[in-house]
This record gives sequence, C-alpha cells and structure tokens, in this order.
Amino acid sequence: MIATEKDKLMMHKARITGTGSAAPERILTNKDFEGIVDTSDEWITRRTGIKERHIASNARNESTADLASQAGLKAMEMAGISAADLDMIVVGTVTPDQQIPSAACMIQEALNAENAFAFDVSAGCTGFLYALWVVNNAISAGSCRKALVVGVDRLSTILNWQDRGTCVLLGDGAGAVVVESTEKETGIVSTHLKSDGKAWDLLYSTYGNAAKPEILDDMDLKPYYLIMDGNRLYKKAVSCLSSIGLEALSHNDLTSDDITLVIPHQANMRIIQATAERMGVSMDMVYTNVEKFGNTSSGSIPIALDEAHRKGLLKTDDYVLLVAFGAGLTWGSALVKWDI
Repeated sequence: MIATEKDKLMMHKARITGTGSAAPERILTNKDFEGIVDTSDEWITRRTGIKERHIASNARNESTADLASQAGLKAMEMAGISAADLDMIVVGTVTPDQQIPSAACMIQEALNAENAFAFDVSAGCTGFLYALWVVNNAISAGSCRKALVVGVDRLSTILNWQDRGTCVLLGDGAGAVVVESTEKETGIVSTHLKSDGKAWDLLYSTYGNAAKPEILDDMDLKPYYLIMDGNRLYKKAVSCLSSIGLEALSHNDLTSDDITLVIPHQANMRIIQATAERMGVSMDMVYTNVEKFGNTSSGSIPIALDEAHRKGLLKTDDYVLLVAFGAGLTWGSALVKWDI
C-alpha cells in the first residue's frame, strides 16, 4: 500500500528546532531581602542555593505576555520560521496577565501568529512539560506541523512578601521552544506525566492581599498568594522527580550513562542535588541556573534548556532528560534526542 500524505504526516515525530528565553531587567539579590523579611544572604544561599532572581516591573514591558513573546521570538529566530508558520501556541502558566483571555491568545496577538490556535495549560511548575506533551501528541497525530511551546510565570505577583519561606525562592521569567514535525529518528523520544490531587494542600493559593515591599512598589500583586508546606513538599518533590526521571530511562531501555544532560525544574539546589543522588546521576551531568533565577515555575526548564543550548553544551544525538514537579501536585519528564 502506498502511504498518503496524511499517513506520512502521522508517522512524523516532534523535534525541537529553536529555543529562547527572557527575564525581567530588575534583579533582586539576597542582600535586598534583608530589608524585606527576617533573613540573610547566608541563610538563603545555604538552604536554597539561590543568590538572585528577576522581578518584573510595571514600568517596563514585562507582563507575562511580554516576556513570553520575547522568548518566543528568539526561539522562532533560531528555528528560522515566522509567526505565520505556527499552527498552534501552547503556554504553561499559572500567572496569566488576565483571567480571560488566555496568555496564549495574548501572545498570539503580540506575535501576529494569525494562523495558529492558542491556549494555556495550568499545571504549576510542570506546566511547560504538560504543554510539550500536548504539542508532541498533536504532531504525532498529524494535526500540527509547527508549534510554539512556552513556559512563563511571574510568581512575584502571587507572593506573600512577608513570608520568607516562599518569597525568597521565586522569580519571574519565560522560556520557549519551537517544535516541528520531522521524519527523522530524533526529537522528543517520550513524555511521562503524573498528578496527585489528594496532595493539593502542600502548595496552593489563598485569597487575600499581602503588603507590597517598598523596594517593589512598581510591581503587580494579584488578590491571592501562595502557601507552601515546605518540609512535606521537599520530600514529595525529590521522590516524584527521581521516579519520573527513572521511568523515562526505563521506558526507553536507557541508563543514566546514556544521558548527556539532565535539566530539572529549578526549585532549589537541595531538591536538585537529592534528586540527582536518587537517580544515580552525577551533578556534573545536571544543568542548574537556580542561583541567578530562583524558581521561575513553568519558565525554569525552558530557560535552562535555552541557556544550555546557547552555551554549546548539547550536540546532535545527545539525550537530554527534562524533569519537573509542581503544584497540583503534578510532575513529569521528557526525554529528547537533540537535533539543532
């Protein structure tokens, strides 16, 4: 039987062809926090590995849609495509600029991606991997050829800035990848997602207005803020991240020795180190930038992926393992055979 064009498209795999990232101009250091809450640079660094983070300002073009659009443009430039080439835009975020419309539709308008359909995915810090799963399946099913996948959050807008257990951890930023159909044996090898709604109370938002620190007077605050059970969440994160990472390796008959780079969600350095230890992975194989970005939620993996690629740490046919964990609870992994 001769394969039709439709049949051929359905045989395609999804391949990442471009990466991009963007972060607000303003940097808030650990020293800055000493004037906001009862903490110190030494305490924050020792417990989290974070030294600084980027915080969006109303005085600049740094809305959720702005940051995501900037990251998307860089990814499209690398991929050599225009916004008109996009069939779909999927955005992982929990901090859209407005409840309605979606961040994805606002990004579509900003990019003038008139041929794409667009929607958001809400999965906490695992949002980017959930969005990547959607696009991977759309391409595999033959309903999409080129897509933009974005992970973006401005967690600064949903913080209680008087709670040192959360406010020192989080930052703002966006990362994006262009994903295209390919007939090559490369690209996204497999994706693995899980959730546990019974544990929602480990990380959730509650309604209320927290005071805004004077140093951040030009920042948006939404009428709700995060509450986190740090000790219980730490244990759950390490267990879930390591198990979902090992599941991706086992599913593809690989071991940690086959992986060039692991890019985890940049929650904090202690979680990253404990996850690597459980997986039997050397920290030399783990890419981190948590020290300069903090936890950017859905943005953390695509920001780190973009950095690693632009630094030349990845070459054709390298295996890259992405693992994330977030509110919901949600967690996931994606194994990618690199080809840019």
